[in-house]
Amino acid sequence: MERCSRCHRLLLLVPLVLGLSATPAWAGTPSVDVLRALRFPSLPDGVRRARGICPADVAYRVSRPAQLSAPTRQLFPGGFPKDFSLLTVVRTRPGLQAPLLTLYSAQGVQQLGLELGRPVRFLYEDQTGRPQPPAQPVFRGVSLADGKWHRVAVAVKGQSVTLIVDCKKRVTRPLPRSAHPVLDTHGVIIFGARILDEEVFEGDVQELVIVPGVQAAYESCEQKELECEGGWKERPQKQQSHRTQRSPKQQPPRLHRPQNQEPQQQVRELGKPQMAAHPREGRHPDISPP
Repeated sequence: MERCSRCHRLLLLVPLVLGLSATPAWAGTPSVDVLRALRFPSLPDGVRRARGICPADVAYRVSRPAQLSAPTRQLFPGGFPKDFSLLTVVRTRPGLQAPLLTLYSAQGVQQLGLELGRPVRFLYEDQTGRPQPPAQPVFRGVSLADGKWHRVAVAVKGQSVTLIVDCKKRVTRPLPRSAHPVLDTHGVIIFGARILDEEVFEGDVQELVIVPGVQAAYESCEQKELECEGGWKERPQKQQSHRTQRSPKQQPPRLHRPQNQEPQQQVRELGKPQMAAHPREGRHPDISPP
């Protein structure tokens, strides 16, 4: 009975919707803007606009009832890249330990996931079942559960995965996958939740992008200098606090900065992006700006 109940919850989370567009507007681009693909800008239930990492930036505040999903092949019509960068700008509810993004196969196997909190966990399982759960990368000593904005980059290449936080902290862990790993794109990609898991994402997200290759992860700090007011820039790795020091002669504008493998048959029948209620009810406590 418990298993049937869980399967029913899965159906509520990712209902079947037919009639998908065969050619998304962003097909063929070198990167996938996950937030746009999951229709965050249209502000579905449980999502509202919020101030981003800089006052002029637009972010999205996600409350507990909100869940967003889409068929993986709609985001990756040409297949999921072997080596890739995952880039995000995010601020979670303080103390939260929850998934940011999860990718399931058509059989309901969790193939890819990034879990934020303390510690940060990265899950990856290819078509051969590698790496096994004991070898899944865990970034101990890294916390993203402090209620502050963070720029996070994940670089997956070969047999390793590297986590870069705020352009300062860089940690690499082994990723013992097969020599030719493949991720099934006939399943579903879910924002902020895992099937059969009570924990869901609550917080603000400004960016969530997946880019083929790892160059984007390593260059993200150079490409995304903070531009907050008046075009003035300062790189995150040079900052010592949320506010810059002013000299008597120069007073630039103020800078504000702020596992797992059931079920086996439900995910095959998935459709276009859809909102669905999470089994747990509750309201998202408001996160005050940094």
